[in-house]
Amino acid sequence: MNSLRKLIANLFQLITVGLAAAFLVVFLRPQLLTGETPAGKVVEIRSSSAPAGGTAAALGSGPVSYAAAAAKAAAAVVNVHTAKVITERPQPQLEDPILRHFFGGDRGVPHTRLMTSLGSGVIVSAQGYIVTNNHVIANADEIRVQLHDGRTADARVVGTDPDTDLAVLKVKLPDLPVITMAEKPPRVGDVVLAIGNPYGVGQTVTMGIVSATGRNRLGINTYENFIQTDAAINPGNSGGALINALGNLVGINTAIYSKTGGSQGIGFAIPMSLTKGVLEQIIAHGRVIRGWFGIEAQDLTPSLAESLGLKGRHGVLVAGVLHGGPADDAGLAPGDVIMQMNGEPVGDARGLLDSISTVAPGTRVKLEGIHDGKPQQWRITVAERPASAGH
Repeated sequence: MNSLRKLIANLFQLITVGLAAAFLVVFLRPQLLTGETPAGKVVEIRSSSAPAGGTAAALGSGPVSYAAAAAKAAAAVVNVHTAKVITERPQPQLEDPILRHFFGGDRGVPHTRLMTSLGSGVIVSAQGYIVTNNHVIANADEIRVQLHDGRTADARVVGTDPDTDLAVLKVKLPDLPVITMAEKPPRVGDVVLAIGNPYGVGQTVTMGIVSATGRNRLGINTYENFIQTDAAINPGNSGGALINALGNLVGINTAIYSKTGGSQGIGFAIPMSLTKGVLEQIIAHGRVIRGWFGIEAQDLTPSLAESLGLKGRHGVLVAGVLHGGPADDAGLAPGDVIMQMNGEPVGDARGLLDSISTVAPGTRVKLEGIHDGKPQQWRITVAERPASAGH
């Protein structure tokens, strides 16, 4: 009987201690029961069993090899060989009769030599049209392409567009392989392959990913909207194909950022959204037709906007107006600020340039902005952009 009473007393003692401990936890460390941090915020940790978007992507689900993609596109990538006759003028010092006597009588006579270079191109049509970079074929006296199957042919220039560094060639050969253009633009992180003829070693395929899209303000071309990739691009790759993992064309390789001249993992390709429009215009007109206002534009920085009494407003400052140009005829003047074009906000000078270039010459455009500190509207009849002109 005594032992039973002792057991009951111990049990009540344990219960009392437990309740006291629970009381302390509730009032002193309530986060231990609620799962909240000391700051009062719930920590949510996502594990592999709860993937973003509610779908699971198993590791290793990508292709083991890109051989099929490379084979699909490689036949349509060509080597572009160019030749140009260079006339070298003698040094003025060699015109001296005494020096000519010592160094040879013909030293003062101009000499000619043949300068050759190489690049790449992509067959985009069974009719023989090839897209390449303008800098690959610029000023060439002779252009010859070599196909993947070994055939060669002379190529003629259909048209060039230095502003995007694109050119279109044409060859006359039967049964030409044609590359397939991708329907959708690539995304950052997509696997891409660069195909070309680096350093003349022969057709080469390199792999990387899309590092960025929409790269501009690089100072490479007038119109820039580059795909950036870390796929190795070297001299000789210019004008070659950048393809996706399905073997479809997503861009034309055009430039690299390098301190050594070789690939350092920063290469640029012109996307098909830009290439296709240039290609179609060159085939149709022999040139690219772009809209033009005849103004020099400057970004409206916050400090500049404040000095003009436009604090907090967006727009583009008109820094100059070409006499007799469309903008001059419409009454625009230096110091005006363009804030809208056809009802759409104007963000910066580059955006305005791109917007104007897409407007067909002869179209009337409505601009809204500020003139002499007051709201103003202008109506401009867009003209065709002359070669190497501004806005």
